[in-house]
Amino acid sequence: MITRYGYDVFFTIAAVCLIAIVIAFFFIEPKVFKFSVITVSLVLLGFTLNFFRDPNRSTPGGGNLVISPADGKVIVVKKMQEGEYFHSEVTQISIFMSPLNVHVNRNPISGTVQYLRYVQGEYFAAFEDKASEKNEQMIIGIEGEQGKVLFKQIAGFVARRIVCTLHVGDTVRTGERFGMIKFGSRVDVFIPTDAAIRVNVGDVAVGGETVLAEFH
Repeated sequence: MITRYGYDVFFTIAAVCLIAIVIAFFFIEPKVFKFSVITVSLVLLGFTLNFFRDPNRSTPGGGNLVISPADGKVIVVKKMQEGEYFHSEVTQISIFMSPLNVHVNRNPISGTVQYLRYVQGEYFAAFEDKASEKNEQMIIGIEGEQGKVLFKQIAGFVARRIVCTLHVGDTVRTGERFGMIKFGSRVDVFIPTDAAIRVNVGDVAVGGETVLAEFH
């Protein structure tokens, strides 16, 4: 299944690739050029299909669980001061999303969207620490019955568009899709320090399934 957040890009690239294949097959000679164009077009089409895939996920039950909003590798687990939403010390968990990961993002907890802010920033590599503060990002705060979570969709060096369909006041459920970051990115999740962290640096997270933490 192709994510609806990527229809514009996917169908544009797919159309260009198919047109290139038809032109190459009927009009380009010699054969080495013909098959080169066809091969490149098929590889690009395959990459695009892989990038915009949107598999179904089985989200664990339990209102005290904080679920990963993204697929990728855990690159940061640390305590830090958060001054925008919590205004206190929190635990930061950062997940790096490579171009080969699923890029659809999901709500980490059920609750009400209390905070949204878009930052038109820069485009450092997503795995760099300064990307969390300097890069283009959408900052989202959700409060549920067990606690609240702040998380950021952060554009990387290649990414040039963040999609977020949430609005302040929305009621959301854990594991529901709410957007994506196109072509390489990072998600930071900020959790109260009294929550029990269930992942370590180097772990591979699955969006909508992996438990990042548990509220007490």
